Amino acid sequence: MSHSFTIGIFGAGKVGTALARLGIAAGNSVLVSGSPRHTHTQMLLDVVAPGAVEAGSAEVMVRASDLVIIAVPFAKSDEIDYGLFTGTIVVDAMNYWPAVDGVVADIERAELGNSEFIAMRNPRGRWVKSLNHLGYQELAEAAAEGTRGRLAIGLAGDDGDAKAVVSAWLDDIGFDPVDVGALADGRRLETGGAIFGRSLSRGEFALSLGLVES
Repeated sequence: MSHSFTIGIFGAGKVGTALARLGIAAGNSVLVSGSPRHTHTQMLLDVVAPGAVEAGSAEVMVRASDLVIIAVPFAKSDEIDYGLFTGTIVVDAMNYWPAVDGVVADIERAELGNSEFIAMRNPRGRWVKSLNHLGYQELAEAAAEGTRGRLAIGLAGDDGDAKAVVSAWLDDIGFDPVDVGALADGRRLETGGAIFGRSLSRGEFALSLGLVES
């Protein structure tokens, strides 16, 4: 059953626009907040994600959205106003990747999962880790419910109701959601993990993470 969602996306890059296309195809209203340095975001969206709308401001976008997705490069994560996320369902789709982002000493010292670290910027946000372990190319493989081999997407979080909303949305846009546990368990979805970068069905995904026995 499809739901009527309004989705806010931080990031108009390849992942952000891929998610915008999926949202539009699922009947969502999609708002996108691009880089403030780019002056042609709506023109880009009209070409690569027709129907998506550039948000007038990040504040307006967050207030209007049922869930917000952060899909910017991790190195640019400091540019977001995390104070906006109080009470908001926020999907962290970022990956901290030292080879790309450089070593972030605070993360290394904290010994936390990427999303645990990001969530510290506003603990009153309703944080869910998801959409980080597949690339934008794989996101194009979304399929209708019941399709054989439909791809799985993992999610992790401490707020059960927030995870239920994100799960429903992932199903709507064409993926089988797999709950891997608390936000701390989101480490299992990060770079270098058993499922990172792999296109897996729900059963293969669960088996790879030991969520079911072979």
